[in-house]
Amino acid sequence: MNAQPSMTSIDLATGTFPQLAPHFDLRHQTAWCYMRASRRPCFTTALLDDLKGWCSLIERQAEQLDLKYHVIASATPGVFNLGGDLELFREHVSRGDRRGLLDYALACIDPLYANIRRFHQGLTTISLVQGEALGGGLETALSSDVLIVERQARLGFPEVLFNLFPGMGAYQLLARKLGPHQAERLILSGRVYTAEELFDMGLVEVLAEEGEGEAAVYDYIKRENRSRNGYRALRQVRDAANPITYEALREAVEIWVDAAMRLEQRDLRMMGRLVSRQYQQSLAAA
Repeated sequence: MNAQPSMTSIDLATGTFPQLAPHFDLRHQTAWCYMRASRRPCFTTALLDDLKGWCSLIERQAEQLDLKYHVIASATPGVFNLGGDLELFREHVSRGDRRGLLDYALACIDPLYANIRRFHQGLTTISLVQGEALGGGLETALSSDVLIVERQARLGFPEVLFNLFPGMGAYQLLARKLGPHQAERLILSGRVYTAEELFDMGLVEVLAEEGEGEAAVYDYIKRENRSRNGYRALRQVRDAANPITYEALREAVEIWVDAAMRLEQRDLRMMGRLVSRQYQQSLAAA
């Protein structure tokens, strides 16, 4: 089913969420949310504010619009999301501002948890990754029921390179799919993986060819629609067997913040080099 978003879509005013490019495809009962963070394709506070507002809108309107699917993707060529705002991290750590760093981390897990909980509306959540998804970007991608990745994409958790770990749900999300031991191995490797490697591991449900990600989303929707009741029931069983609670995410965030506050200057210098890379990729995508 090589369909593109329907022309009968209801497009939102772009000014409503300046860091997003969302629209509703009512023909396919699908809400699309493309991230388009300004300055750098990472989770800036502006992007997080817009995601929080978007999640609230979906929770309120999903039933009225008869939505059954939600897709998170990126409008930045070559990049899904590069993760946390490392520049902001460095500022908070350098100032010893634990409260500021905690507030930022909690703002990260709020939309993540909304996606994990399917916006409390029973939607099937889908992540479409067409470029790099690193750190918090990969956490966001993994928070959906279905992960669809184009073959050229690269994904990973590089946090161990600057003496930290991905603390906004990575362990819980990976452990649910791979088991605790494999989750730890993947996190501690610091590697950036190919889409095919993660598909072989079982983290990626659909491996799409370059440029065919949107079509792969609609192909998946068509398949699920044939047995949607069974798909939804199986996910409910999975959630009961391996729940991810907000309290567990919050506890991990507290541990992450304490670990971040212990970082040394050499760790912050490495983080600074990654910030430069985020800026370079933003310029390349412009």
